[in-house]
Amino acid sequence: TANAAGEGFYWCYESTLKRWDSELYSVVGAAGELFSLRTYLFEAVPPDTIIEDFFMTLRIAQKGYRVVYEPDAYAAESSSASVGEELKRKIRIAAGGLQAISRLLPLLNVFKYRILSFQYISHRVLRWTLAPLALIVLFFSNLILALNGDTFFRVIFVLQIAFYLLSAIGYLLEKKSIKFKAFFIPYYFCIMNYAVYRGFFRFINGQQSVLWERAERKKMAERSSSSSSSVSQN
Repeated sequence: TANAAGEGFYWCYESTLKRWDSELYSVVGAAGELFSLRTYLFEAVPPDTIIEDFFMTLRIAQKGYRVVYEPDAYAAESSSASVGEELKRKIRIAAGGLQAISRLLPLLNVFKYRILSFQYISHRVLRWTLAPLALIVLFFSNLILALNGDTFFRVIFVLQIAFYLLSAIGYLLEKKSIKFKAFFIPYYFCIMNYAVYRGFFRFINGQQSVLWERAERKKMAERSSSSSSSVSQN
C-alpha cells in the first residue's frame, strides 16, 4: 500500500537518526512499542499526557541519563490500512509532541543541556514547529525568485513543483490501490507535514484526547519494524 511504502521509508530514516543520536549523546524519544528503562527511573506522567513514551524518556534524559539505541532489538507491527488511517496517528503524535514541548521548556536551554538541547531542538522541536511552515515559505520565496529570472531558482522551483506533483499522483494511485513507491514516499511526506498543522489546532484548542484511537491496520505480512531504545546512566 502507499502507507506501507511511506511508513517503511520513514522508519528506516527514523532508525538512522536514532542511531546517530545515540552515537553523539542520547536518543531524543523512544518507540513506545519497544523501550526499557531502569525501575528506579520510572515516574508516573501527568494523566493528560498524549504521548507518554516521548515525554517519559525526555524527562529522564533531562536528569542526566542517556537514552541509548539498541539496533539488535526489534518490534514488528502491521502498517496502517491506508494513509488516511495513518493520518489519525500522525495528528495525535503531532499534538502530543507540541504538548511535550510546552512541558519540557527547560530542555530548550542549550547553555544548560548543551548537546541534548541541540539534538532535541533539531530532531524534534523543529519538526513539529518550523519545518511544516518552512515548506510553505520555501515554495513562495522560490516562486518569487524564479519569476525574477534567476535560472538556479527556476530549476529549484521546478523540482519543488515536480515533488508535489508526485505527491498528488501518489494520492490518486492510492485511491486506485496501485503501488508505486516513487509516488507514495512524497505523498507520505506531505501527509506527515499536513498532520502537524492538524495536530497544532487540536493542541491549542484542547481537542486531542489522551485515549489512543486505534488505526485500522493491514495483516502482519505487511509490517514495519523498529529498533528499541533503553535508558542508561551518563
